[in-house]
Order: sequence, then structure tokens, then C-alpha cells
Amino acid sequence: MSIRTFPNLRELVVRLRDDLNNPTKPTHLVLLYAYNRTGKTRLSMEFKDVGKRANNGTGDTLYFNAFTEDLFTWENDLTGDAVRHLRLNPDSTFFNGLRDLALDSTIEGYLDRYADFRFDIDYTTWKVSFRKGEAENIKISRGEQNIFIWCLFMAICERMLDGHLSYQSKKYLYIDDPISSLDDDNAISVACDLAKLLRRAASRTATNGDPAPLKIVFSSHHSLFFNVMCNEVGRAKEGEPKVVHKRYFLHRPTGDGIYTLRATEDTPYFHHVATLAELKRAADPITGTLYTFHFNALRSIMEKTAAFFGHADISFCIESLDNEEDRALYNRAVNLLSHGRYAIYEPTPMGDDNKDLFRRILGDFITKFQFALPEIVETPTAPAPAPPSANISPQS
Repeated sequence: MSIRTFPNLRELVVRLRDDLNNPTKPTHLVLLYAYNRTGKTRLSMEFKDVGKRANNGTGDTLYFNAFTEDLFTWENDLTGDAVRHLRLNPDSTFFNGLRDLALDSTIEGYLDRYADFRFDIDYTTWKVSFRKGEAENIKISRGEQNIFIWCLFMAICERMLDGHLSYQSKKYLYIDDPISSLDDDNAISVACDLAKLLRRAASRTATNGDPAPLKIVFSSHHSLFFNVMCNEVGRAKEGEPKVVHKRYFLHRPTGDGIYTLRATEDTPYFHHVATLAELKRAADPITGTLYTFHFNALRSIMEKTAAFFGHADISFCIESLDNEEDRALYNRAVNLLSHGRYAIYEPTPMGDDNKDLFRRILGDFITKFQFALPEIVETPTAPAPAPPSANISPQS
């Protein structure tokens, strides 16, 4: 599988739009998997901006991302502590024609699948109030707020597919990470509902019956959500046309703005192997930096590897190693050092003893299971082996 490199976001957007508009191999949908802090939100905004520049300031993309969520602000009524509501920003074109769309029942149809509260939208003051049972003007959680916003977006997409005049200039949908603060059960439900909507968008026809598909880019860092989307979009459904799509692993190998795309074809879990490549880069004794949370990442990969082979826990991976003395040490290390409450955004560097131990465990694990790592990082220089009696530092 080839890797394509792009010097900046604009060049990457050109590639995505070319994929969606290829006259010989048309693609309805591009699925992107990328880690947090790769630049997915910036990519979605650049995709939108490229469309505006090409259409003399008229946008061709309806998008959902962190900027969309910022169009909704919570007001807690600090004075009276009673009339709490969510305010919509009417200055955004996102809400064009909202008064005329009759969205309430469509929003309720989605919301009933995920939550047990009700809402009322005042289109004069652009306020949304919430109620549950006898309680009025309730404060909902951040997760409930996000799911309400998502349901409103899905309802707008429904009207867009129905041909509402307010959205006729939109030719693309760009959806980035719609499930912040959701648990796994709701994530699966949202993914299934979204996949159903995207299948409809990809097979849309004009009033004369000619194909008029919306072109779609979807990106996520959530592995479960991404996998469900791949499965739901990729499988054939009786009576429905096939959704022609591409799957990519989006990566930023360095901090200098260079991006890479690698096609994952039929392997949505390619990103787990990519995580190993990232760990290998971090473990480089010359150019890498190891933090305590890297033991958590390594344990996660071991768990997925064990599950792939039909085993319940990581002991399968460790017991497969050749050296019995190393097995005992590795088992103790992975179990002890992967259970700390490590802050990824304020990472703690590993101690030198644990660095050596981590490199040995990672190297033996990769060698034993013969992982073919992606070419997203250079092969690290092999570290000198530490003695088997290496201590496990308590600093984690």
C-alpha cells in the first residue's frame, strides 16, 4: 500500500476533492482515520475554504466539526439560577432557513434514540430550552448537549437531501468527529444512523431521475466509531446501490506541517499497526521521547493482538515470548506500569530503567508476532539490550 505525502493542508484537500470528483473512478465517500492533534479540524476548514475560493465566496460544503459545536453556547442564568438555555448563533449560515425547515419532529426522531429529555426551540430569540418529566429549563450534560447538536445537524442533512432551497449550493458533506463525550453504545448507534444517512446521500437522484450524489468526507480518531462506519458503508445491502468509498490513514509524521495518506483498503484496523509504528518511533534512543502513558498504549495493542488470536488477555502475548525469565519480568512490568493515571496532555517522561525495559518489550513483541509496520516512520536504531534484572522504577 503506497503512502502519499503532502506538504500542506491545501495540497491534501486537492487530493481529497480529486478522489471525490474523479471522472473515471468516481468516489462517493472518503473515510479518514487519524489520531487526535493530527489536524482533522483544520483540514475540514481548509476543505470548506477551498470550495469558497473556487465559487467566488459561496460555500459548497456543509460541515460538522468543533466550529459547529461552538455555534451553540450555554447560558446558566447566574442571576436567577432558573431559566437555563442553549443559545444558537443566528449569524452563521449554518442556520440559514432554519425557521422554515420544520426540524423539530426530525430532531426528536433522532434524539429519542439516544436521550430521554425534550427540547423547545424559540426561533425568535434563538434559544433552546430543555425539560425532562415535570422539570423545566433543566441543565443538560455536555454529552447530552453534544448529542442534541448532532441530532440537529442530522435533521439539517435530511432537509438538504430533500432538496431544500437553503442548501442547494452545497455539494459536499464534511463530518469530523461527531461523537465527543459519547459512550460506546451511543457511538455505535450514532455510527449506524450516520452510515444510513450517508448511503442515502451517496445514492441521491435529481427530480428527473439522474444521479445527483452528495460527496462526503468523514474523519474520526475514535477506532470503534470508524470501524462501525467502515463496516456499515462497505457491506452490500439488498435493493441499495453500492457506496463507492476510499479509506485512508491520515498521519502527520513530524511537526512541520507535512501530511501523509495511506490507503487502508479493507483493513479499518490498520491504525493499530500504525500505533505500533508510533511507539517504535518514540522508543528510538536517539530521536524518540518516551512517556509513562506509552505503556498504556503498548498494553492496548497487546490486548487487541490477543483478542485477534481468540485469547482473553495479554498473557497470551507475553507467554509467546521465548525467554522464560523475560516473560516474568515483562508481565510484571506491563501490568504494573500500564495502570497509572497518566495525563497525555501533561505527559511524564519515563525513567531511564523503564525506557530500556519498554524498548525490550516492544522489540520482542514486534519480532515475535512479525508485524509489518507502515513506512510512516524511520526504523529506529536498535538499543543495546539491558540485563534481565532491570529494575522497575516506581516513578510511573
